[in-house]
Amino acid sequence: MGGQYRITGDKYPRMRRPRRRGRLVVLAAASAAVLGMLGWGTLQLIDVFTGDGDKAAAAGTKSDCGTEASPSPGASRPTAALPEPGAITVNVLNATTRAGLAKKTADELKKRGFRIGDVGNAPKEYDKKVKGAGILLGPAAALNTSLPVLAAQLPAAERRTDAARAGGAVDLIIGDAYRSLATRPAADKALAALTAPEPTPTTTAKTAKKTC
Repeated sequence: MGGQYRITGDKYPRMRRPRRRGRLVVLAAASAAVLGMLGWGTLQLIDVFTGDGDKAAAAGTKSDCGTEASPSPGASRPTAALPEPGAITVNVLNATTRAGLAKKTADELKKRGFRIGDVGNAPKEYDKKVKGAGILLGPAAALNTSLPVLAAQLPAAERRTDAARAGGAVDLIIGDAYRSLATRPAADKALAALTAPEPTPTTTAKTAKKTC
């Protein structure tokens, strides 16, 4: 060509084919996916023939089983047999400055069936030193026997035991906050609650277990 489009010089442009790197990447990814699928299929076939499939099925069956409840460690149990008021000897001792309080309380306890022992002033270690409604004091064996029965008559009283104490009698030491014993209906209701067994839960979320 000549004129305006004449080519000058001794170097000519070289024509090259477009690069195909993009196609190579796509082909490599597709090959890897195919190989992965083939490997996974092979493993599944191996599991079927070696019995692992049966194990998986068995596991699935177990997951569908029901649950059987076992008793909870903290489940309530029937209360042990408690003594009747007539089998409990109570010493009524007054630790306050109000005269005649011990005898009045002792008379009421006697009407409610308790056996009355000593009636009088509290010993020096308790005299004018009991700020609450009272103290119920007995031997160690009375903690879950006589003391709960007596406490139904005076729920606000503090319960104490003395391991060195001999005999089965218990003390009711009247304190400054004492006004009267619980009403008889309230005391009877409290005693009934002590002697009635509580229902035991049959199922709890924490103790349920598989039964298959």
